[in-house]
Amino acid sequence: MKNIFDWLKEINTKKSPVESFSDADWELWNSYMVHRFISQNIDFLPIVNEVQSYPPQSKKEIYSIYKEYIPKNNKWNKYIKSNTKQPNKELVNHLKDHFKVSFREITDYLKILDTQEINRILVDRGLEKKEIKQLLK
Repeated sequence: MKNIFDWLKEINTKKSPVESFSDADWELWNSYMVHRFISQNIDFLPIVNEVQSYPPQSKKEIYSIYKEYIPKNNKWNKYIKSNTKQPNKELVNHLKDHFKVSFREITDYLKILDTQEINRILVDRGLEKKEIKQLLK
């Protein structure tokens, strides 16, 4: 085993017995990532939800359940990424310093602050118009 993708290949196509893996192979197992990648296939969501609802199991138990319940397939499951645009970190830092709040709080503030207000705050902090324009992109 080299990485998580080898484990996914074992679950989806090879379906080798649990005993065929060494301790070094099991060291590479990451239950969270296995659940996450398998859940990218909408057909397997009920299985993943069921497996995750049980108290924490051993790596071997999780592998065995997935090996048995997921049909043999060689389908590539597209990894779903977030479409949420992250705010400019430099802008966030300026606003954090201005309001003296945490990163999480300032991201909430950004939802209600309008561009004019942000512009005013940045001007008050001594930024040039050119710098402000870059931050607001």
